Amino acid sequence: FFPGGNIGDLAVNGTLNDLAMCGATPLFISTGMIIEEGLAVADLDRILASMQAAAKAVGARIITGDTKVVNRGKGDKIFINTAGLGILNHHFTYSGDNLKPGDRIILSGSIGDHGIAILSKREGLSFDAVVESDTACVYAMVADVIKNCGAEIHAFRDPTRGGLAAVLNEWAKASKIEIQIEESAIPILPAVNNACELLGLDPLHIANEGKFIAAVAAHRADEAIRMIKEKTAGEKAAIIGQVSEGTPGLVTMQTHIGGRRVIDLPMGELLPRIC
Repeated sequence: FFPGGNIGDLAVNGTLNDLAMCGATPLFISTGMIIEEGLAVADLDRILASMQAAAKAVGARIITGDTKVVNRGKGDKIFINTAGLGILNHHFTYSGDNLKPGDRIILSGSIGDHGIAILSKREGLSFDAVVESDTACVYAMVADVIKNCGAEIHAFRDPTRGGLAAVLNEWAKASKIEIQIEESAIPILPAVNNACELLGLDPLHIANEGKFIAAVAAHRADEAIRMIKEKTAGEKAAIIGQVSEGTPGLVTMQTHIGGRRVIDLPMGELLPRIC
């Protein structure tokens, strides 16, 4: 359990978002649980209720599952595995190797919320403002953009493990293009930014669980942003950069002080982790 959610809705939202990033309408979820002996029944009930609510929010159903119980001290309380099935109601292809020079990079909201929420809970850190996880399903925002922009959207991804930096580097290498972003355009909550500065972390490397990134043809970017912002979860959406021919595989960022630095892939263990 953490500010803003728990392992149950996190597991379901993660799979729903994987489907949404393919442009699919989520329909069904399966789940498997490894439960440690001694887990409080009240905690399990709370987790199951959050899973049901997360699926129901987008019209998906949890249709099958399995449980295994392991000895006390052998299961870290609970492990949850989920898989999902969705349907494609269109013929568009969204892929990281599909970016084109001139595309705009859209971020659906502030970054780093989930990772800092988990880290603060685990390490007992407290801040003036409570940082809550952004765990949520992004399907509603994605569906609107697909409906109105269709093939002019070239790629979707949710910046989970490895954060924004990991996704942009993967896209730049896959499409053999350069991605240029603007630091001043990236939405980040003051509490998250302060926590990252205090702990020596780069917010571009921090995990998110309720945001997505899209590469959109330049002439449809403003329309896509408008539709995303109409949703409560997308109020902080922004165009944070663009694609250029530049140096294939490179991601750079214009900083607040006017310089430009290379954004590398995260190195070492990607903490904090739940999924």
